Amino acid sequence: MSPETGTVVVVEDDPHIADLVDLYLRREGFRVLLAGDGETGLEHFVRDDPCIVILDVGLPGARDGFDVCRDIRARSNVPVLFLTARDEEVDRILGLELGADDYLVKPFSPRELVARVRAILRRTREGPAPQEVITLGELEVDMRRREARHAGADARSAAVAALGATAGTVTSAAAVMVAVFAIFATLHLLEFKQLGFGLAVAILLDATIVRAVALPAVVTVLGARSAPRRRAARFPQPIGDTALR
Repeated sequence: MSPETGTVVVVEDDPHIADLVDLYLRREGFRVLLAGDGETGLEHFVRDDPCIVILDVGLPGARDGFDVCRDIRARSNVPVLFLTARDEEVDRILGLELGADDYLVKPFSPRELVARVRAILRRTREGPAPQEVITLGELEVDMRRREARHAGADARSAAVAALGATAGTVTSAAAVMVAVFAIFATLHLLEFKQLGFGLAVAILLDATIVRAVALPAVVTVLGARSAPRRRAARFPQPIGDTALR
């Protein structure tokens, strides 16, 4: 069966039209429930969890199609398609403003009706469009442009600037590793297509990069302390004549 198939509630008081709609929808694999008035249509809607409701406006009883659509929208976002002979502009506008997803006027083509039903289901089942710009505090990640900004500046420049702001501060090796990872993550964040990992890195950047230490200063200090010892171990300095013998 097609992935778009499901249960369709058809609220139509004309049995000939109802049978025609039922025939074409069943050919496409849909399960169809017919209702001749608004009250029965609402009962099917509540009980049978349809994927879409096809609704006439002029219905017998206390509730017309507009009333039924209003009641459905108060409870659910299930798609509603009006199928009606009322072709006045005011009726079409009212139906759409009440929350209908489409409005098809009689006489109609059954094939067009089925095509509209499928189009509505594809659109509603795709879900919302992915978020293009993710904001976490001062960090912004543009997934479409593959760019990252921190406080309005390029994240890579912001990372280096944040480290340089505390130049001369000596800290532990663990803190230096955190700072290095923060820059590394900034450089490679947009290379990952999985949003979950990207968000994890983004949270790390936003939480730690402004607290990071000055990596160049730390490397300079550590290098200055260790370099003379290494040279002394490899190349002993001569002391007087004793070293020359």
